[in-house]
Amino acid sequence: MLLALPVVLFPALAESVFRRPELLGLIYSAETIGALVATALSGWTARVHHHGRAIVVAAASFGLCVGLAGLMPNIWLVVVFLALSGAADMVSGVFRGTVWSQTIPEGMRGRLAGIEMLSYSLGPLGGQVRAGVTADLWTVRGAVSSGGFACVGGVALTALWLHDFWSYDARTDVHALTERAVRSADEPS
Repeated sequence: MLLALPVVLFPALAESVFRRPELLGLIYSAETIGALVATALSGWTARVHHHGRAIVVAAASFGLCVGLAGLMPNIWLVVVFLALSGAADMVSGVFRGTVWSQTIPEGMRGRLAGIEMLSYSLGPLGGQVRAGVTADLWTVRGAVSSGGFACVGGVALTALWLHDFWSYDARTDVHALTERAVRSADEPS
């Protein structure tokens, strides 16, 4: 979100880059439409057990789609790639929520929810600042694309740094197994 969330630049894309200000609403809606479609088609996620890999691939796909959106020659392709980015972000969110539910002990959820809330409030705001400053120093398209491609690089570096996350498997992860055992012991017979 800090690198690849160029929402502040959507009016400039519609007006200055493509000269189609009447399509601004569609640009704003594209990521949501993609997320809605991904949610409606999310049944396949129940068969995935390597959630770390799924999150890394989905997050990198999000950044890649945003980066490609900034390079597209027409506004309709921008909308398509923004919709794909929204779908990828939703897939990442599904798996992040699953890992959260499988591994976080009940007594820690409130504290971690507070940290997560900071991330969801400060990340997009910082991303808007990054996008705006980059657009002022460079171009609107350059700001959109560079943020998306930087996101891909950031995801790759994070995956390398947190290499155990890549191998997270809900069936074998010690934290998931421990939390499952605690919950089973707490259930009435």
